Amino acid sequence: MQKGLYMNSSNNQPRRDSRAQAVLWDLDGTLIDSMPYHLEAWNETLSPLGYHFSLESFKPTIGLRNGEIIRDHLKLDRSPAEIEQVLLNKEERYRTIVRERGLPLLAGVQAWLTWLKAHHWRQAIVTSAPRNNVAAIQQATDLDGFMDTIICAEDVERGKPYPDAFLLAAERLRVQPARCIVFEDAALGLEGARRAGMRTIGVLTTHEMLDADVVVKSLADLTPEALERIMSR
Repeated sequence: MQKGLYMNSSNNQPRRDSRAQAVLWDLDGTLIDSMPYHLEAWNETLSPLGYHFSLESFKPTIGLRNGEIIRDHLKLDRSPAEIEQVLLNKEERYRTIVRERGLPLLAGVQAWLTWLKAHHWRQAIVTSAPRNNVAAIQQATDLDGFMDTIICAEDVERGKPYPDAFLLAAERLRVQPARCIVFEDAALGLEGARRAGMRTIGVLTTHEMLDADVVVKSLADLTPEALERIMSR
């Protein structure tokens, strides 16, 4: 029997371990600083079409899926086939940059991944990134050794701020949503976590302010006592 997995004697179905705890990690901007790579990839792809993102105009798109960025922010006037090609080109350029330059973890991340694993917290990545991007990041980092599951854009129909991805992660981890803490750098992700009934920690890597149970400038500023306080609320 899988560790932490118990059987309900009435219907012989697995149920969640009420004692288990989990951390659900956002990826871009929380574990890794990939925003400059995304911005560069977008602008290289969009430049021939006469579009351009400044840093400030790009920040509100953090946490959104590419289709939502095209529809709601760029309002790109092209055929569906042309838009699909733009998206494919952008993501391929992003993956090329990742492969060429690598992706260091943000400050404090390695220590927290190690501490959580040593203290038997289950861990997952919950990201709006497509699976191919996540695979490129996995090759550029050692995140795989810490994660019990990864939720990508393709795993749910509705992305952040809907709670679907977070709830799916909790289901896969066999952890009750109230026993999950979500680490996020974007308001959309924090909203989705709250809607899932989870605790939240906001990391100010891409925004100056966030609404979360605990907010830190860097994961290097976070202490284990802070996690204990959050879980005791």
